[in-house]
Amino acid sequence: MSTTAKLSRRTILAAGAALPLAAGATVRPSAALAGANGAMTPNASKYSFNLGNFEVSTLLVGTRTVEEPQKTFGMNVSPDEFKAVSEENFIPADKTHFFFTPTVVNTGEQVVLFDAGLNAAGTTAALEAAGLTPNDIDMVVITHMHGDHIGGLTGEDGAPTFANASYVTGQLEYDTTADAGNEAFDAKVRPLADKMTFIGDGDTVVSGITGMAAFGHSPGHMIYMLESGGKQVVITADTTNHYVWSLAYPDWEVRFDRDKAAAAATRRKVLGMLATERMPFIGYHMPFPAVGYVETRGDGFRYVPHTYQTLL
Repeated sequence: MSTTAKLSRRTILAAGAALPLAAGATVRPSAALAGANGAMTPNASKYSFNLGNFEVSTLLVGTRTVEEPQKTFGMNVSPDEFKAVSEENFIPADKTHFFFTPTVVNTGEQVVLFDAGLNAAGTTAALEAAGLTPNDIDMVVITHMHGDHIGGLTGEDGAPTFANASYVTGQLEYDTTADAGNEAFDAKVRPLADKMTFIGDGDTVVSGITGMAAFGHSPGHMIYMLESGGKQVVITADTTNHYVWSLAYPDWEVRFDRDKAAAAATRRKVLGMLATERMPFIGYHMPFPAVGYVETRGDGFRYVPHTYQTLL
């Protein structure tokens, strides 16, 4: 006759403590770490992978927690619906955490940075984590002119952060922002105009990098297709700004979208393409490392976080 042992959390932990360490396992000094909790090492700020002959790195240049997220996302739905969707996805409805993630691509010929982050200090620190300095950047591609994407173009002294770089941005985005009396644009972008190349939908930045119109979040918002060695990934910038409240529900209004109807239509178009092609994307505000996939779900979509696919 056999008996079945009743397992509790206490007995499982006790049994685990008696097991030998797996080969190569590292013993962490728990007590010491607990005592030095205020001196925890930072979380990773760089994630790199190969895309054909390209080396692609996402760089976390800043994060922040924001209260009352429905003032930004889901502005056209009821608080009850917003709360229910949040609970279904295991996230609080009363606060959110923003990520700011530029991308740097080493093509083998040039080092191309997509967006400059919130400020020069944060972007420089993230570049250093990737083994680069601002002087290593050959080209800066600006997806659109919002402050968290252009803030790092110059330092506090007004000097260009990327001394050796040329610049690329969408013609429509530049023109509409230049005419709008935008102080950040005037301080950060306009002084670099003589080093800029202006592109439109379908234009090539460098071999293997193509601009694509994705208007709505801003008047000339652009995204970029990376292609090398038969592999593809799309840098979607701010097409979708939250993996639940924007990506999963593309018709939910986002405060930062200039043209909310156009932004929703762009989300459906771009996310539909990603889902159909099962293609990875990098989203500027997605949870770090900001790499993921999209699948259709009902009338909307579902974010599928990257695990190890790009490492194979």
